[in-house]
Amino acid sequence: MKNCNNSYWKPAFSFFLLSCLVLSVSACSQSEEGHEFNYDEASGRGPSRWGLLKPEWRNCSDGRMQSPIDIGTVQPRPQLGDLQRNYTSAPAVLENRVVDVAVVWRGNAGNITINGTVYYVVNCHWHSPSEHTFNRTRFALELHLVHQSAQNLTAVVAILYQLGAADPFIARLRPFITTLENVERVPLGPIDPESIGLPGRKYYRYNGSLTTPPCSEGVLWTVFPQIKTVSRSQVEALRNVLPPENRNNSRPTQPLNNRTVLLYDPARMGTFTLKTDD
Repeated sequence: MKNCNNSYWKPAFSFFLLSCLVLSVSACSQSEEGHEFNYDEASGRGPSRWGLLKPEWRNCSDGRMQSPIDIGTVQPRPQLGDLQRNYTSAPAVLENRVVDVAVVWRGNAGNITINGTVYYVVNCHWHSPSEHTFNRTRFALELHLVHQSAQNLTAVVAILYQLGAADPFIARLRPFITTLENVERVPLGPIDPESIGLPGRKYYRYNGSLTTPPCSEGVLWTVFPQIKTVSRSQVEALRNVLPPENRNNSRPTQPLNNRTVLLYDPARMGTFTLKTDD
């Protein structure tokens, strides 16, 4: 553990007290909003209707920089550099948020730094099947690791999974996941975001949005191209605690609208089309 002086920790502590209050309110509002939209088109409240359900959700229909997207042609950008992350263990709870299952941190679990801006980790949650696709290929599961800056900017790190060997992080949570059929949340104790297992240095970067209402834009996405594995029973566990209309909780891919998807991989140069077996 690094030794820090008081001049640093006083403002940092104040910031995290405020953050915890904001995140608690945000989590409650997400749970309430979860009853106002779902993923079942037959209900009239599915993804194609989100932008019509509330004026403040208009971006879901009219936005020009929406997520998720299909990642195909990418532009290598070696100067992006490695994703700078500084995670640590902090108390967390596992929540059934009606539209997803989420690990929500209740303290300072660290941060990532992008373009000089520090984004503090807020939660991680899962979508099944994956929301992002690679050359129209959709995978079994996608994890979103959500971060927020002091300026209220959002950055999300996404990891995709195909069916195969069990994922160690989900395996650790598995006994708690099943309890979410009967309770809204369960304490987990200290959780280090690093234990999720970010799959490598290579990543895609683009500007997009939240993938649920209000579909706010200006979200900075980092999507790992390396596919991890998850067992079928783990995917089913995450789905079965949700109501039937939300068990397939992935928003369809949205138009790219001339956005550029950047690739951080120093070994690649030029523009090329992604190969899914890469």
